[in-house]
Amino acid sequence: MKKLVLLFSIVLAVFIGCKTNTAFNPDKILVLAFEPKSESNVSGTATFVEKNEKVTFVAKLSGLKPGIHAIHIHEKSDCTAADGSSAGGHWNPTFKKHGKWGIGEYHKGDIGNFTADEKGNGTITLTTDEWCIGCGDTTKDILGKGLIVHQGTDDFISQPAGNAGARVACSAIIK
Repeated sequence: MKKLVLLFSIVLAVFIGCKTNTAFNPDKILVLAFEPKSESNVSGTATFVEKNEKVTFVAKLSGLKPGIHAIHIHEKSDCTAADGSSAGGHWNPTFKKHGKWGIGEYHKGDIGNFTADEKGNGTITLTTDEWCIGCGDTTKDILGKGLIVHQGTDDFISQPAGNAGARVACSAIIK
């Protein structure tokens, strides 16, 4: 019961803060759940927060095999296929080659790699001014895209997607 009261208090405080702080726009926050794909047990959340024309992305995952995994934004917010293939290829609205975020050419969806610890838990964070949430700019707007976690490591070289292996988790980037 104490946890429920505490949770309600936090939610109420956030709600009141949203109502009184005109610089804060609650429509610019997305909290998404991953669903397992390719017969994995991967789960977790992704959060996108837009503030001052920058988007901060945080993904927290569990159920991964220990080691390095790739995560990318894909073209479609469709996670219906058992292997995640319905999300399409990497989101690449500027028609660049696949690569490492911030170095040379890269897709807007080329987030990169993160490490899962010995328990299969991993986290990745990225802040960028190259994305927006619902702004309507087709070269920046992440709404309507998919978020894919891969079984393996992105090599940042192989075209068009980095040879990162099976898609083990998917989330639609929608409101």
